[in-house]
Amino acid sequence: MNANEILDYCLAKKGVTESFPFDNETLVLKVDTKMFLLMALEKQPLSINVKTEPEWSAELREQHPQITGAYHMNKTHWNSVMVDGLKRELIFKLIDQSYDLVFKSLTKKAQNAVNDSQ
Repeated sequence: MNANEILDYCLAKKGVTESFPFDNETLVLKVDTKMFLLMALEKQPLSINVKTEPEWSAELREQHPQITGAYHMNKTHWNSVMVDGLKRELIFKLIDQSYDLVFKSLTKKAQNAVNDSQ
């Protein structure tokens, strides 16, 4: 799986925008104004940061050496995921959960605005 596939999958979701707020190499994807995925475009192997339920985070880290606590982020909620060696379905599931968790944290007004977009 490559960066373009991940980007296309994310941009197909409602209300998603992309930006480079930190540097020219770290792509940030947001729903409304909140980050749900970060992707280091220049780093190899490809790595993404996603938000997950804390219980699932612990389980994922035990089962997959490619999944660790996210650098410079709350490691209880955020994971760094080395894409190589992981099943495509798992990567999509991680992205979906991250998007859903962030979407649910938005105000009702923001959720309605996202749902009304596209």
